[in-house]
Amino acid sequence: MEHLGKNIPKLGFGLMRLPMLGDEVDIEQTKAMVDKFLAAGFTYFDTAYGYIGGKSEAAAKTAIVERYERERFQLATKLPAWAGAKNAQEARGMFYTSLERTGAGYFDFYLLHNCGGNRTKAFDDYGLWDFVLEQRAKGLIKHVGFSIHDTAGALDELLTRHPEMEFVQLQINYADWESDAVQARACFEVAKKHGKPVIVMEPVKGGLLATPLEPVASVFRKADPNASYASWALRYAASLDHVITVLSGMSDMAQMDDNLKTMSPFRPLDEGEYAVIGEAKEALAKIPGIPCTSCRYCVKDCPQGIPIPDILNAMNNHLVYGNLQAARGHYRWVKGNAGKAGDCIACGLCESVCPQHIGIIEELKRAAKTLE
Repeated sequence: MEHLGKNIPKLGFGLMRLPMLGDEVDIEQTKAMVDKFLAAGFTYFDTAYGYIGGKSEAAAKTAIVERYERERFQLATKLPAWAGAKNAQEARGMFYTSLERTGAGYFDFYLLHNCGGNRTKAFDDYGLWDFVLEQRAKGLIKHVGFSIHDTAGALDELLTRHPEMEFVQLQINYADWESDAVQARACFEVAKKHGKPVIVMEPVKGGLLATPLEPVASVFRKADPNASYASWALRYAASLDHVITVLSGMSDMAQMDDNLKTMSPFRPLDEGEYAVIGEAKEALAKIPGIPCTSCRYCVKDCPQGIPIPDILNAMNNHLVYGNLQAARGHYRWVKGNAGKAGDCIACGLCESVCPQHIGIIEELKRAAKTLE
Protein backbone atom coordinates (compact mmCIF):
# COMPACT_ATOMS: atom_id res chain seq x y z
CA MET A 1 0.00 0.00 0.00
CA GLU A 2 1.31 3.43 -0.93
CA HIS A 3 1.95 5.83 1.93
CA LEU A 4 3.99 8.90 2.76
CA GLY A 5 7.70 8.08 2.88
CA LYS A 6 7.23 4.63 1.37
CA ASN A 7 10.53 4.91 -0.48
CA ILE A 8 12.58 6.20 2.46
CA PRO A 9 15.02 3.48 3.62
CA LYS A 10 13.81 1.71 6.74
CA LEU A 11 16.68 2.77 9.05
CA GLY A 12 16.72 6.29 10.46
CA PHE A 13 19.56 7.86 12.46
CA GLY A 14 18.21 9.17 15.77
CA LEU A 15 20.40 12.01 17.04
CA MET A 16 19.25 11.77 20.66
CA ARG A 17 22.14 9.65 21.97
CA LEU A 18 25.13 10.95 20.03
CA PRO A 19 28.70 10.10 21.07
CA MET A 20 29.94 12.56 23.69
CA LEU A 21 33.25 13.95 24.89
CA GLY A 22 32.36 15.09 28.37
CA ASP A 23 29.42 17.49 28.00
CA GLU A 24 30.00 18.12 24.31
CA VAL A 25 29.05 16.10 21.25
CA ASP A 26 31.97 14.18 19.76
CA ILE A 27 31.50 15.90 16.43
CA GLU A 28 34.29 14.09 14.57
CA GLN A 29 32.87 10.66 15.45
CA THR A 30 29.39 11.96 14.59
CA LYS A 31 30.64 13.09 11.17
CA ALA A 32 32.18 9.68 10.53
CA MET A 33 28.92 7.97 11.51
CA VAL A 34 26.91 10.31 9.27
CA ASP A 35 29.25 9.62 6.35
CA LYS A 36 28.93 5.85 6.74
CA PHE A 37 25.14 6.08 7.14
CA LEU A 38 24.68 8.11 3.95
CA ALA A 39 27.21 6.03 2.01
CA ALA A 40 25.13 2.94 2.80
CA GLY A 41 22.10 4.58 1.15
CA PHE A 42 20.20 5.71 4.26
CA THR A 43 18.87 9.25 4.39
CA TYR A 44 16.62 10.01 7.41
CA PHE A 45 17.92 11.95 10.44
CA ASP A 46 15.83 12.69 13.54
CA THR A 47 16.61 15.35 16.13
CA ALA A 48 14.58 17.62 18.44
CA TYR A 49 14.64 21.06 19.99
CA GLY A 50 15.54 19.67 23.40
CA TYR A 51 17.92 16.81 22.56
CA ILE A 52 21.24 17.20 24.40
CA GLY A 53 20.17 20.69 25.43
CA GLY A 54 19.97 21.85 21.81
CA LYS A 55 23.40 20.44 20.97
CA SER A 56 21.85 17.72 18.83
CA GLU A 57 20.38 20.24 16.39
CA ALA A 58 23.70 22.10 16.30
CA ALA A 59 25.50 18.83 15.62
CA ALA A 60 23.09 18.13 12.76
CA LYS A 61 24.15 21.43 11.19
CA THR A 62 27.87 20.71 11.54
CA ALA A 63 27.85 17.03 10.66
CA ILE A 64 25.11 16.91 8.01
CA VAL A 65 23.72 20.21 6.71
CA GLU A 66 27.03 22.00 6.15
CA ARG A 67 28.62 18.96 4.51
CA TYR A 68 25.96 17.55 2.17
CA GLU A 69 23.59 18.89 -0.45
CA ARG A 70 20.17 19.42 1.10
CA GLU A 71 18.48 16.98 -1.26
CA ARG A 72 20.71 14.13 -0.06
CA PHE A 73 18.86 13.64 3.22
CA GLN A 74 15.63 14.12 5.16
CA LEU A 75 15.85 16.02 8.46
CA ALA A 76 13.18 15.83 11.14
CA THR A 77 12.93 17.81 14.35
CA LYS A 78 10.33 18.43 17.03
CA LEU A 79 8.71 21.21 19.06
CA PRO A 80 8.10 20.54 22.80
CA ALA A 81 5.65 23.33 23.67
CA TRP A 82 5.10 21.93 27.16
CA ALA A 83 8.80 22.30 28.03
CA GLY A 84 9.10 25.80 29.39
CA ALA A 85 7.16 27.86 26.86
CA LYS A 86 5.09 30.44 28.79
CA ASN A 87 3.00 31.63 25.85
CA ALA A 88 2.33 31.06 22.16
CA GLN A 89 5.13 33.40 21.08
CA GLU A 90 7.73 31.45 23.05
CA ALA A 91 6.38 28.12 21.82
CA ARG A 92 6.44 29.21 18.19
CA GLY A 93 9.89 30.64 18.73
CA MET A 94 11.14 27.09 19.26
CA PHE A 95 10.48 26.41 15.57
CA TYR A 96 12.58 29.38 14.44
CA THR A 97 15.33 28.46 16.89
CA SER A 98 15.45 24.97 15.38
CA LEU A 99 15.69 26.45 11.88
CA GLU A 100 18.59 28.63 12.99
CA ARG A 101 20.41 25.90 14.91
CA THR A 102 20.24 23.39 12.07
CA GLY A 103 20.64 25.82 9.18
CA ALA A 104 18.49 23.36 7.25
CA GLY A 105 16.33 25.92 5.43
CA TYR A 106 13.30 23.67 5.86
CA PHE A 107 12.36 20.48 7.67
CA ASP A 108 11.27 17.41 5.74
CA PHE A 109 9.31 16.12 8.74
CA TYR A 110 8.28 18.35 11.65
CA LEU A 111 6.66 17.00 14.80
CA LEU A 112 4.76 18.36 17.75
CA HIS A 113 6.86 16.58 20.35
CA ASN A 114 5.55 14.11 22.92
CA CYS A 115 1.80 14.72 22.82
CA GLY A 116 -0.36 12.92 25.34
CA GLY A 117 -1.39 13.41 28.96
CA ASN A 118 -1.45 17.01 30.09
CA ARG A 119 1.24 17.90 27.54
CA THR A 120 -1.26 18.12 24.68
CA LYS A 121 -2.87 21.17 26.28
CA ALA A 122 0.12 23.38 25.44
CA PHE A 123 -0.17 22.54 21.73
CA ASP A 124 -3.88 23.37 21.85
CA ASP A 125 -3.56 26.56 23.93
CA TYR A 126 -0.77 27.98 21.78
CA GLY A 127 -2.44 27.22 18.44
CA LEU A 128 0.43 25.07 17.25
CA TRP A 129 -1.63 22.71 15.11
CA ASP A 130 -2.47 25.63 12.83
CA PHE A 131 1.02 27.12 13.18
CA VAL A 132 2.77 24.09 11.69
CA LEU A 133 0.31 24.07 8.80
CA GLU A 134 1.18 27.72 8.16
CA GLN A 135 4.87 26.84 8.05
CA ARG A 136 4.12 24.01 5.66
CA ALA A 137 2.28 26.43 3.38
CA LYS A 138 5.37 28.68 3.44
CA GLY A 139 7.59 25.77 2.42
CA LEU A 140 9.47 25.68 5.74
CA ILE A 141 8.00 22.26 6.52
CA LYS A 142 7.28 19.49 4.02
CA HIS A 143 5.31 17.12 6.26
CA VAL A 144 3.63 17.68 9.65
CA GLY A 145 2.94 15.14 12.36
CA PHE A 146 3.42 14.42 16.04
CA SER A 147 5.00 11.97 18.44
CA ILE A 148 3.03 10.57 21.34
CA HIS A 149 3.53 8.48 24.47
CA ASP A 150 -0.03 7.71 25.56
CA THR A 151 -2.87 5.27 25.15
CA ALA A 152 -4.45 4.16 21.91
CA GLY A 153 -7.59 6.01 22.97
CA ALA A 154 -5.68 9.27 23.35
CA LEU A 155 -4.08 8.76 19.93
CA ASP A 156 -7.47 8.03 18.36
CA GLU A 157 -8.87 11.24 19.85
CA LEU A 158 -5.97 13.35 18.55
CA LEU A 159 -6.12 11.92 15.03
CA THR A 160 -9.89 12.41 14.98
CA ARG A 161 -9.43 16.05 15.99
CA HIS A 162 -6.48 16.61 13.66
CA PRO A 163 -6.88 14.63 10.43
CA GLU A 164 -4.55 17.16 8.80
CA MET A 165 -1.58 15.54 10.51
CA GLU A 166 0.27 13.41 7.95
CA PHE A 167 2.09 10.88 10.15
CA VAL A 168 2.68 9.82 13.75
CA GLN A 169 5.78 8.69 15.63
CA LEU A 170 5.19 5.79 18.02
CA GLN A 171 7.18 3.65 20.44
CA ILE A 172 7.13 0.16 18.94
CA ASN A 173 9.20 -2.89 19.80
CA TYR A 174 8.55 -6.57 20.43
CA ALA A 175 8.60 -6.14 24.22
CA ASP A 176 6.00 -3.34 24.15
CA TRP A 177 3.81 -4.76 21.38
CA GLU A 178 1.22 -6.16 23.83
CA SER A 179 2.21 -3.93 26.78
CA ASP A 180 -0.66 -2.50 28.81
CA ALA A 181 1.42 0.58 29.52
CA VAL A 182 2.78 1.37 26.04
CA GLN A 183 -0.01 -0.22 23.96
CA ALA A 184 2.24 -0.41 20.90
CA ARG A 185 0.02 -2.74 18.87
CA ALA A 186 -3.15 -0.83 19.71
CA CYS A 187 -1.55 2.53 18.84
CA PHE A 188 -0.19 1.15 15.57
CA GLU A 189 -3.64 -0.14 14.63
CA VAL A 190 -5.20 3.25 15.44
CA ALA A 191 -2.68 4.97 13.17
CA LYS A 192 -3.49 2.55 10.35
CA LYS A 193 -7.22 3.04 10.90
CA HIS A 194 -6.73 6.76 10.33
CA GLY A 195 -4.49 6.13 7.33
CA LYS A 196 -1.42 7.65 8.98
CA PRO A 197 1.99 6.08 8.33
CA VAL A 198 4.25 5.53 11.32
CA ILE A 199 7.79 6.48 12.22
CA VAL A 200 9.00 3.96 14.79
CA MET A 201 10.92 5.19 17.85
CA GLU A 202 12.53 3.06 20.56
CA PRO A 203 12.67 -0.15 18.48
CA VAL A 204 15.34 -1.43 20.87
CA LYS A 205 13.52 0.06 23.90
CA GLY A 206 16.19 2.60 24.72
CA GLY A 207 18.88 -0.06 24.35
CA LEU A 208 17.27 -2.51 26.79
CA LEU A 209 16.68 -5.10 24.07
CA ALA A 210 20.31 -4.90 22.95
CA THR A 211 21.43 -6.50 26.22
CA PRO A 212 18.59 -8.82 27.33
CA LEU A 213 18.89 -11.03 30.37
CA GLU A 214 20.08 -14.60 29.81
CA PRO A 215 16.68 -16.32 29.44
CA VAL A 216 15.92 -14.07 26.46
CA ALA A 217 19.48 -13.89 25.12
CA SER A 218 19.74 -17.68 24.95
CA VAL A 219 16.68 -17.89 22.69
CA PHE A 220 18.28 -15.57 20.13
CA ARG A 221 21.72 -17.19 20.36
CA LYS A 222 20.23 -20.60 19.68
CA ALA A 223 18.38 -19.28 16.62
CA ASP A 224 21.33 -17.34 15.16
CA PRO A 225 24.57 -17.03 17.12
CA ASN A 226 25.92 -14.50 14.62
CA ALA A 227 23.04 -12.00 14.90
CA SER A 228 23.12 -9.26 17.52
CA TYR A 229 20.21 -9.00 19.94
CA ALA A 230 19.55 -5.47 18.67
CA SER A 231 19.24 -6.74 15.10
CA TRP A 232 16.22 -8.88 16.03
CA ALA A 233 14.50 -5.84 17.53
CA LEU A 234 15.26 -3.60 14.55
CA ARG A 235 14.03 -6.14 12.02
CA TYR A 236 10.88 -6.76 14.05
CA ALA A 237 9.91 -3.08 13.88
CA ALA A 238 10.96 -2.63 10.26
CA SER A 239 8.94 -5.68 9.17
CA LEU A 240 5.70 -3.88 9.95
CA ASP A 241 3.79 -2.42 7.03
CA HIS A 242 2.81 1.25 6.86
CA VAL A 243 6.16 2.31 8.36
CA ILE A 244 8.16 5.27 7.03
CA THR A 245 11.38 4.43 8.88
CA VAL A 246 12.69 2.94 12.12
CA LEU A 247 14.81 5.25 14.27
CA SER A 248 17.91 3.98 16.02
CA GLY A 249 19.66 6.26 18.49
CA MET A 250 23.21 5.22 17.67
CA SER A 251 25.92 6.31 20.11
CA ASP A 252 29.10 4.94 18.53
CA MET A 253 30.50 3.45 15.36
CA ALA A 254 30.04 -0.12 16.57
CA GLN A 255 26.29 0.42 16.85
CA MET A 256 26.26 2.08 13.43
CA ASP A 257 28.13 -0.87 11.89
CA ASP A 258 25.78 -3.39 13.46
CA ASN A 259 22.67 -1.53 12.33
CA LEU A 260 23.96 -1.11 8.79
CA LYS A 261 24.82 -4.80 8.66
CA THR A 262 21.27 -5.59 9.83
CA MET A 263 19.52 -3.27 7.40
CA SER A 264 21.73 -3.45 4.28
CA PRO A 265 19.79 -4.88 2.64
CA PHE A 266 16.73 -5.07 4.86
CA ARG A 267 15.16 -8.52 5.03
CA PRO A 268 11.76 -8.79 6.75
CA LEU A 269 11.33 -11.47 9.39
CA ASP A 270 10.12 -14.79 8.05
CA GLU A 271 7.68 -17.13 9.74
CA GLY A 272 10.40 -19.02 11.61
CA GLU A 273 11.98 -15.80 12.88
CA TYR A 274 8.63 -14.53 14.13
CA ALA A 275 8.41 -17.78 16.09
CA VAL A 276 11.82 -17.01 17.64
CA ILE A 277 10.57 -13.55 18.65
CA GLY A 278 7.51 -15.20 20.17
CA GLU A 279 9.71 -17.55 22.19
CA ALA A 280 11.83 -14.63 23.36
CA LYS A 281 8.71 -12.75 24.45
CA GLU A 282 7.58 -15.77 26.44
CA ALA A 283 10.97 -15.93 28.16
CA LEU A 284 10.76 -12.20 28.87
CA ALA A 285 7.29 -12.58 30.40
CA LYS A 286 8.60 -15.21 32.81
CA ILE A 287 11.23 -12.90 34.31
CA PRO A 288 9.75 -11.71 37.63
CA GLY A 289 8.57 -8.13 37.51
CA ILE A 290 5.80 -6.01 38.97
CA PRO A 291 2.51 -7.11 37.31
CA CYS A 292 1.14 -3.59 36.79
CA THR A 293 -1.27 -3.26 33.83
CA SER A 294 -1.33 0.57 33.92
CA CYS A 295 -5.08 0.72 34.51
CA ARG A 296 -4.28 3.84 36.59
CA TYR A 297 -7.06 3.25 39.12
CA CYS A 298 -4.45 3.87 41.81
CA VAL A 299 -3.59 7.36 40.55
CA LYS A 300 -6.98 9.03 40.84
CA ASP A 301 -7.17 9.38 44.62
CA CYS A 302 -3.47 9.38 45.55
CA PRO A 303 -3.15 12.33 47.98
CA GLN A 304 0.53 12.74 47.07
CA GLY A 305 0.01 12.85 43.31
CA ILE A 306 2.40 9.96 42.73
CA PRO A 307 2.38 8.54 39.16
CA ILE A 308 2.36 5.01 40.52
CA PRO A 309 2.10 2.93 37.29
CA ASP A 310 4.88 4.95 35.66
CA ILE A 311 7.17 4.38 38.64
CA LEU A 312 6.41 0.65 38.69
CA ASN A 313 7.16 0.52 34.97
CA ALA A 314 10.49 2.23 35.63
CA MET A 315 11.26 -0.39 38.27
CA ASN A 316 10.58 -3.12 35.71
CA ASN A 317 13.40 -1.72 33.56
CA HIS A 318 15.62 -2.82 36.43
CA LEU A 319 13.85 -6.04 37.41
CA VAL A 320 13.01 -7.42 33.96
CA TYR A 321 15.77 -5.95 31.81
CA GLY A 322 18.56 -5.73 34.37
CA ASN A 323 19.37 -2.11 33.58
CA LEU A 324 19.51 0.10 36.67
CA GLN A 325 20.77 3.14 34.78
CA ALA A 326 17.84 3.01 32.36
CA ALA A 327 15.45 2.49 35.27
CA ARG A 328 16.73 5.60 37.03
CA GLY A 329 16.58 7.62 33.83
CA HIS A 330 13.03 6.46 33.15
CA TYR A 331 12.09 7.30 36.75
CA ARG A 332 13.39 10.87 36.46
CA TRP A 333 11.47 11.32 33.21
CA VAL A 334 8.11 9.95 34.36
CA LYS A 335 8.26 11.62 37.75
CA GLY A 336 8.75 15.13 36.37
CA ASN A 337 7.10 17.53 38.79
CA ALA A 338 4.80 14.86 40.23
CA GLY A 339 5.17 13.08 43.57
CA LYS A 340 8.19 10.88 44.20
CA ALA A 341 8.01 7.26 45.26
CA GLY A 342 9.39 8.33 48.62
CA ASP A 343 6.44 10.71 49.13
CA CYS A 344 4.08 7.77 49.78
CA ILE A 345 2.30 8.11 53.14
CA ALA A 346 1.03 4.50 53.11
CA CYS A 347 -2.63 5.51 53.20
CA GLY A 348 -3.54 2.37 51.25
CA LEU A 349 -6.03 4.00 48.86
CA CYS A 350 -4.06 2.71 45.88
CA GLU A 351 -3.96 -0.88 47.11
CA SER A 352 -7.71 -0.87 47.79
CA VAL A 353 -8.47 -0.34 44.09
CA CYS A 354 -5.64 -2.32 42.43
CA PRO A 355 -7.13 -5.14 40.30
CA GLN A 356 -3.77 -6.95 40.37
CA HIS A 357 -3.56 -6.81 44.18
CA ILE A 358 -0.04 -5.39 44.02
CA GLY A 359 1.56 -4.43 47.33
CA ILE A 360 2.00 -0.90 46.05
CA ILE A 361 3.17 0.60 49.34
CA GLU A 362 6.09 -1.83 49.58
CA GLU A 363 6.85 -1.46 45.86
CA LEU A 364 7.07 2.32 46.23
CA LYS A 365 9.42 1.90 49.18
CA ARG A 366 11.59 -0.37 47.03
CA ALA A 367 11.47 2.12 44.17
CA ALA A 368 12.46 5.00 46.43
CA LYS A 369 15.43 3.01 47.75
CA THR A 370 16.49 1.83 44.30
CA LEU A 371 15.78 4.77 42.01
CA GLU A 372 15.96 7.98 44.04
